[in-house]
Amino acid sequence: MPDLTPDPKTRLNVGCGPHPAAGWVNADRQPAEGIDICGDIRDGLALANDAVDCIAAIHFLQDLPWDSLAGALREMHRVLKPGGVLRLGLPDLDRAIDAYRRGDAGYFFVPDADARAIGAKLVTQIIWYGSVHTPFTFDFAREWLERAGFREIARCAFRETRHGDARLVELDNRERESFFVEALK
Repeated sequence: MPDLTPDPKTRLNVGCGPHPAAGWVNADRQPAEGIDICGDIRDGLALANDAVDCIAAIHFLQDLPWDSLAGALREMHRVLKPGGVLRLGLPDLDRAIDAYRRGDAGYFFVPDADARAIGAKLVTQIIWYGSVHTPFTFDFAREWLERAGFREIARCAFRETRHGDARLVELDNRERESFFVEALK
């Protein structure tokens, strides 16, 4: 007989954009259908301290300016319950540089009409036509997470979790160009 007990965990999807996820509290700075919390994380989230069990921020942090990272990570730390899990999905700068070094123009999602040379593709993909403000490597992410008070920071594979909540990975996307990190409060 299946377990029909409702899952009591509160999951926060930060920076969901126009794609809110069912079963999550969806937060974005732009109002849209399915957005539960509308506001800029840099101004604080409309949540109490220690309010959520886990947070997924998939392809979100790179769109913030460098000087906003500390505040955004501290805010996510604030709303997580003690022992709560943060999962980040970020464009993998190391992977892009490796593709550039081996001459793999096919790695890049940038069409030739926008950039023909592999170096032009690399730069265009790293800044994604101007929307990316802060490129990430794993060690850069780890350093910022440590500063914000997170612990047990680990790189994870696509759809792999180190902390047992299988729903935490359901928002993973863009496997080829991303790396994933989990950390505990």
